[in-house]
Amino acid sequence: MVKTFHSSGDVIVDRRADYARRLAESGDHMAAAELIEQALELAPGWTAGWDLLGSYWEKAGEVARAISAWRHLEALDDAGVFGAHLKLAAHGAGLAGEGTSIGYVEALFDQYAPRFESALVQKLAYRVPERLDALIGEAMAGKGITAFAEAIDLGCGTGLMGERLRGKVSFLEGVDLSAAMVAETGRKGIYDRLTKAELVAFLTAYPSQADLVTAADVFIYCGALPPVLAAAARVMRPGALLAFSLEAHDGPEPQFLRPSLRYAHAPEPTRQALVDAGLDILCFERAVLRQDRGEPVEGLLIVAQKPAAAPLALNLAGEALVVDVEPEALN
Repeated sequence: MVKTFHSSGDVIVDRRADYARRLAESGDHMAAAELIEQALELAPGWTAGWDLLGSYWEKAGEVARAISAWRHLEALDDAGVFGAHLKLAAHGAGLAGEGTSIGYVEALFDQYAPRFESALVQKLAYRVPERLDALIGEAMAGKGITAFAEAIDLGCGTGLMGERLRGKVSFLEGVDLSAAMVAETGRKGIYDRLTKAELVAFLTAYPSQADLVTAADVFIYCGALPPVLAAAARVMRPGALLAFSLEAHDGPEPQFLRPSLRYAHAPEPTRQALVDAGLDILCFERAVLRQDRGEPVEGLLIVAQKPAAAPLALNLAGEALVVDVEPEALN
């Protein structure tokens, strides 16, 4: 059983929790929260119960009570699989940090894996992989690229991006933090190699170089972009492409955490992060990524390239500068 849905270990508590879930499904979140509170009086150490309580209070519009529940949750959840610190941060009651919340993201997608594709593609009108693939095709045509020798699909999930890349790539590597996702996509035979890993750690240790790196709806769980883009640029050969999506916002912050517990990134800081990573921007466009609770999720689709060679320094006349270095200066 997925850890986030573990029983309390008490039959009476579990029965009350089941009834609370039914109340919540009917829309009576206030009653559901009150019933979970009663259950937690019998099982105060039940971590999943505090998560349910916070969720029900939030949906009932009782944010202060939700925050109180999440503070209890944070104290109990050492591994961070329930994302209490993210929930607190999204409601102004804590700090999210700048990196991936590994425990939370891993648990989220472990439980999501069996229904991932049906939920995203059929219910939420998710089209990011095919749109990124089209942009990659346009970049290939514009740059005279016919195929890629080696590609890395970060956050490969169940292979929605990999399916589209397969015909363009000789060796395709898939990386995902979720073991369940890796198992799901492994059955499809899309990738030449699959690795379970956090993406920055994977890229930092990657022994080779790639001609293409993709990340479809992955960096939305990573927070700050500069460390991610620097790690990606490190493994890219000169001339290699990077294609990824982001949720977008128009505020002053480089990124902020939404109540969905996904990060949204601002366009201009994103452009600067790409420049700072030494990448040239080929495509930077707004798009609707998916639907969420009946509302469109606005985002960015981006393709960048690592320069084929370091640019020459020019003088004021536009001529290349040649700098002579005395041999003694190298000693």
